[in-house]
Amino acid sequence: MNDPTRTNIENWLTYAEELGLAPFYRDRAIQEQSNPPAAIAIEAAAEIPGPMPKPKQSSALIAAAPIKPAVTFFPTAAGPTLFEAADRIQGDTLEIIRTDLGECTRCKLHKTRNKIVFGDGSEKADLVFVGEGPGHDEDIQGLPFVGRAGKLLTQMIEAMGLQRKDVYICNVVKCRPPENRMPERDEIAACSPFLIRQIDAIHPKVIVCLGATAAQMLLNTNRSISAFRGEWLEYRGTRLLATYHPAYLLRNPAAKSEVWKDLQKVMSVLGLKPKSAGAAASQR
Repeated sequence: MNDPTRTNIENWLTYAEELGLAPFYRDRAIQEQSNPPAAIAIEAAAEIPGPMPKPKQSSALIAAAPIKPAVTFFPTAAGPTLFEAADRIQGDTLEIIRTDLGECTRCKLHKTRNKIVFGDGSEKADLVFVGEGPGHDEDIQGLPFVGRAGKLLTQMIEAMGLQRKDVYICNVVKCRPPENRMPERDEIAACSPFLIRQIDAIHPKVIVCLGATAAQMLLNTNRSISAFRGEWLEYRGTRLLATYHPAYLLRNPAAKSEVWKDLQKVMSVLGLKPKSAGAAASQR
């Protein structure tokens, strides 16, 4: 055995012993006396080429050593990915994230898009709105929520005593799904890491999910939005509240009063007051 291979094996054995996985062999005479389980398979040494040599040690020392029970290895869940980890990427900014996104071709939505809709607003915002995906107007302008639903969202923001430049607005996917259909799972999977980085970089006090797609993605749930709309939840240490999408309000104006109640909860947390009685009334 050459020296590098021997050193590699010794390092693996030392590491495994520190983890309490030793010994890695059984003396046949001791096995006959105590009938221990079969030799332990050590996964940590799986990459060592060739059979593992039996250390040179006297039978007397082996007999004197206590016999440890066999170790059973159970499969464990894979650790969190970079974007699922609790720790944020140090020094990450919206500019860096946009550069990393590039002229994205990670999913099929790039084939039909006009412009990537990354996000818009303040990088220091206390409040982040997350929608589903760009529509026709957003795809043309490259900005989120600029169509009819966007105008309603702007009114909602202003009724809270804020302006669009004071908040940050983005979507789960950054390219328009054809015919404004819901984003598919593979599309969300390809795009969501960038959304998570955006939220982490801003680190807002409150996240408002506009519609089921955003809420289900961030909360990792299939539950209907009606099951938790208006309730305070948590996402990576940030308070999260889900409410109806402005596009839904255009189809169901009666739901505006419910959304205004949700926004009032957000205002209370952020210490905001309505811009005017008239603006607040328009949301009821």
